[in-house]
Amino acid sequence: MSDHHTYKKIEIVGSSRNCVDEAIRNAIAEASKTLENVEWFEVGEIRGHVQDGQVAHFQVTVKIGFRLKNS
Repeated sequence: MSDHHTYKKIEIVGSSRNCVDEAIRNAIAEASKTLENVEWFEVGEIRGHVQDGQVAHFQVTVKIGFRLKNS
């Protein structure tokens, strides 16, 4: 077994009508459907969509790190 790991990092945007936390969780859940070995995340930006003077959606840019196979 290897004593080191190699990771790849991607950037995606998650959204939610309810809150920032849910937007982050939605992004991670969707990424985990197609990526293996998702191990960490970092939040880069938080923004939102305003409609009729109210927050309609929270949008969060999330960098997701996953371990490459055989590393």
